[in-house]
Amino acid sequence: MFSDQLATPIGNLLIEADHSAVSSIQFREKSDIRPNVLTEIAKTQLEAYFKGENLTFSFPMQQEGTPFQQKVWETLQSIQAGYPISYADLSVKLKNPLAIRAIAAANGKNNLLIAVPCHRVIGSTGKLVGYAGELWRKKWLLEHEARIIGIGQTSLFL
Repeated sequence: MFSDQLATPIGNLLIEADHSAVSSIQFREKSDIRPNVLTEIAKTQLEAYFKGENLTFSFPMQQEGTPFQQKVWETLQSIQAGYPISYADLSVKLKNPLAIRAIAAANGKNNLLIAVPCHRVIGSTGKLVGYAGELWRKKWLLEHEARIIGIGQTSLFL
C-alpha cells in the first residue's frame, strides 16, 4: 500500500493506493508516507480542486464494496458540482426510490472523499446531513464548489 498526504484548507487528506488505483481519500494523517505515481497524480488533482481550478478527477479509483455500493458510488460521480441533491433524488437516479436508507448507508461507506462526491448529497429539506468528514467540511466543500462555478446558493446549507 502506498500513501501520501495533502494539507488542505479543511484538514489533512490521506491518499492511499496500490499499483493500479487509488483506494482511499480520508481526512486523517499518517506518519509513514510512501507515495507512488497514483498517489502523486491524485494529490495534484486534489490540489487543483482546492485551488478552484478543477472539479473532476481522472485518476484510477477503486474501493471495495458490494455491487449495490459500487452503483451508488458510480451515481454519486454524476452529481454536478454546485447542485447538490437529496437522498430521495439520489434514490430516483438509482431507480430504487424505496432504498433511501440503503443508499444513505452506501454513501456513508464511501472511502474516496471528494473524488466520489458523497458531500453533494443533502437532506430533503436542504439541510446538511451525514458526512464522514464532519458536517462543517461538507458545508465548506459545497460552498467551495458553488464559488468555483459562480453560484451563491450556500444559504440552503444551514
